[in-house]
Amino acid sequence: MWPFSTETAPVESATPPSHPYYPVGVHIKDYAANEFSVPVLLAYFGSGCAGIFALSYVLVARVRPTLPISEVLTIFWFMLCSGIHFLFEGYFATHFDRMGGLQTLFGQLWKEYSLSDSRYLTMDPFVVCMETITAAFWGPLSALLVYLILTEHPLRHPLQIIVSLGQLYGDVLYYATSLFDDYLLGNIYSRPEPYYYYGYFVFMNAFWIVIPSCEQMPLALELY
Repeated sequence: MWPFSTETAPVESATPPSHPYYPVGVHIKDYAANEFSVPVLLAYFGSGCAGIFALSYVLVARVRPTLPISEVLTIFWFMLCSGIHFLFEGYFATHFDRMGGLQTLFGQLWKEYSLSDSRYLTMDPFVVCMETITAAFWGPLSALLVYLILTEHPLRHPLQIIVSLGQLYGDVLYYATSLFDDYLLGNIYSRPEPYYYYGYFVFMNAFWIVIPSCEQMPLALELY
């Protein structure tokens, strides 16, 4: 401003952001804060996973009670994948354009997770496409894979390789696009608290890196 000017300097707004997501000021359509507390949301999510495991146990006990423990654990894994991919991620795929204002259980769970990756609330093209593909293909195919394992169908092994590689590929791209935006473009999607980034973003997605990778070696050796 020029000396002795009567023009008043602009005053920076001290109004806090209307939401807790990063980057600060990112637009989130129709945002509404969650009504459930974090412990309640985590309890619901944990209960849902426990219910899937219980259903898996009952299914194995009735259909193939003599299955080795390794096969039982594989069924547990793909039953969980089927539920998360088809129901939870499928919910995102069908409601991504209004996720910020939803107060359903799944809507609030996604808003809690989005504290580690706000792309889920901003209609990010990669995230929407990736989650839609995951829900449409890997969810139903995971359920089919459980059936093939229980019936000892010969297509079980090639389908398991396809599903596991699809999960691994999608998760690698998910990590890579976020890291690219962070380190090369300076776009940070996670809140600064470490438990959001390492607890939600890194840890919760790492299962779909570690487990599919561990599954590929014995399957490849068996087919070879």
